[in-house]
Amino acid sequence: MVATALIQSSSTVTSIIVGLVAGGLPVSIAVPMVMGANIGTTITNTIVSIGHIRQGEEFRRAFAAATVHDFFNLLAVFIFLPLEIAFDLLEKIGLFMAGLLIADTSMSMSGFNVVKMAVSPPVSLIQDGLLSFLPNVASGILMIFLGIVMIFVSITMIGKLLKLLMVGKAKDILHNAVGRGPAAGVTSGALMTILVQSSSTTTSLIVPLAGTGIFSLRQVFPFTLGANIGTCITGLLAATAVSGPNSVFALEIAIIHLTFNVISVALIYSIPVLREIPIRLAEKLSELAQANKLYVLAYILGVFVVIPLIALFVTNLLG
Repeated sequence: MVATALIQSSSTVTSIIVGLVAGGLPVSIAVPMVMGANIGTTITNTIVSIGHIRQGEEFRRAFAAATVHDFFNLLAVFIFLPLEIAFDLLEKIGLFMAGLLIADTSMSMSGFNVVKMAVSPPVSLIQDGLLSFLPNVASGILMIFLGIVMIFVSITMIGKLLKLLMVGKAKDILHNAVGRGPAAGVTSGALMTILVQSSSTTTSLIVPLAGTGIFSLRQVFPFTLGANIGTCITGLLAATAVSGPNSVFALEIAIIHLTFNVISVALIYSIPVLREIPIRLAEKLSELAQANKLYVLAYILGVFVVIPLIALFVTNLLG
């Protein structure tokens, strides 16, 4: 949550998590991390909604459209994290599907790994050439740092380029699809996020339209759920760059991220009682925020800073 809120890109964080799993991080630890990335990414459209803060009713609608995404992700984690801790449900599904996709006893994806072929020459140049004077441990640490920086830079650049190419068309898709029902909303949100590689971008596009009253909160809700599904494509692409004995685990965590989001959308949206929870909470919070702007500050700091830091402190204390 904290990492994603700071860099405002769940795509970057999930790609880093895939890399960490490929490097030996247990999948059981990585599962809650991808759940946290889902929550952390929603801070972007919440900040976008603050741009309407002086418009009264417009701000109420925009803030509700932004925070309904937050409440959905919090509810999904509240439901599935205990199930994962108790039964390893998502981990088992992810491992089974990864095994089917790789379908190789060596668990290597090198046979169809186009990404690895593209990145191997510059990696070798840096590791064996520019950093050859360093001890192995120092070289490895520096390579990890450079890898994280390059993931962040490349995803940011891709996002900017795709936004220039797709934003105009994206707005047309929004107007044509969002108001046609839940299935169209989820599908358009997923497709648009795949195109721009950023759920923050797609959800931030919809917030101003909700603020001006073009779309209602109930029309916006399915679209934001689709963005949750579409953002998983980056982690899946990152997993194709992994080969060797840990390739199955890298693909497993990417599939877990997708499975978690698909099952969450299917379960919560299909059950009327659960579907109403994020909507009602977003409506109530937006009414409070319209009356007193301190609720906005308290909400952002509470959800994205205070609660995660308390959780980290308690975990370290107990550990």
